[in-house]
Amino acid sequence: MTTSKPPTNADSAHTGNAHAGNGRYEQLRQQLDTLTTEAFRSELAEIDQLPTLEIAKIMNGEDSTVPAAVAAQLPRIAAAIDAIAERMAGGGRLFYTGAGTAGRLGVLDASECPPTFNTVPGQVTGVIAGGPGAMVTSVEGAEDSPEAAVADLDALKLTADDTVVGISASGRTPYAIGAVEHARRTCGALTVGLSCNAGSALAAAAEHGIEVVVGPELLTGSTRLKAGTAQKLVLNMLSTITMIRLGKTYGNLMVDVRASNEKLRARSRRIVALATGAPDEEIEAALAATDGEVKNAILILLGDVDGPTAARLLAAAQGHLRAALKSATAQP
Repeated sequence: MTTSKPPTNADSAHTGNAHAGNGRYEQLRQQLDTLTTEAFRSELAEIDQLPTLEIAKIMNGEDSTVPAAVAAQLPRIAAAIDAIAERMAGGGRLFYTGAGTAGRLGVLDASECPPTFNTVPGQVTGVIAGGPGAMVTSVEGAEDSPEAAVADLDALKLTADDTVVGISASGRTPYAIGAVEHARRTCGALTVGLSCNAGSALAAAAEHGIEVVVGPELLTGSTRLKAGTAQKLVLNMLSTITMIRLGKTYGNLMVDVRASNEKLRARSRRIVALATGAPDEEIEAALAATDGEVKNAILILLGDVDGPTAARLLAAAQGHLRAALKSATAQP
C-alpha cells in the first residue's frame, strides 16, 4: 500500500506555471484561429499527392494574387511615403523592425539603400528581433518580447525626427508592436505598421496602418510565402519612392548610385550617358572631376559648370538634380 505525500511548495509552483502556460497557449491558439494568414485550406489538404508541375502552377497562381492585394492599400502606402520623406528630408532616419521573415525583409531592404541610393550609414536600418544572428539562424522567443524592441531602439537613440516601420504578417507580433508603440508614445517618431491581416493590433498601434490581406497561405501559416512577397513589394515602395521624393533619382535613373565595384562603375558611366548623351571622353572627364559622383557629373555636363560649382549647386538644392540644373542654367 502506498500513500501520496502532500504537495510541496515546489509542486504547487510547478502546477501553477503549467496552468499559466496552458492559458497562454490557449490564448495564442485562439488568436491564430482568427488570422487570415493562419487559415487552413481544406482544398489543398492533399497537395503533396499532386505532380510537381501541378503544385508549381497552384503556387504561381497564388503568388499572382499578391499585387492586387497591395494595390488595395496604395493610398495608405502613398500617405506613409510622403510622411517618411518629409521626416527624412529634415534629417530623420528610417528604421524597419520585425521578427523572423518580416525582420529579415526589413534588413534586406535597408541593406540595399547604400549602394542604390548612396544613403549614409544609419540613414536606413533594419532591426531584427534577436540581433544580427537572427538573419541566418532562428532565435526562439525573440519575437515575444516588446521589451527587447524598446531596448534595441533605445540603443539607436531614436528621436522624433525618425520613422519606425513595424513589420509583421500576423499583425500581432509583440516585438513589432512594442517597437511601434515605444517609437510613437515615448519618442514621438513617425510610425508605420505593415501587416497582412485586417484589423491588426500593429496597424492600430501605428500612425499609418497598412494591411495587405493576401489570404491563407499555400502551406498553412507559412507567411514567408504570399505574406512575405507582399511585405517585400511594400518595402520596395517605401524605400524607393521615398528616395525619389528625396531627389535620389533623375527621372528613372539612379543618379546617387554608389560605384563600389566594376559593375556599378560601368552602370555609373551608362547612367551619365543616358542622362546627357555626352561622348565617352566627356563622361570620363566629368566623373574624374567629381570623384565618380554621378549626379555631379551630370550637372557638369548639362549645366556647363565645373566640379566645385556643381557640388555647391547640389548642396543648395538639397541634392535635387533638377533644381540644381535650373539654378545652373539661370546663372549669367
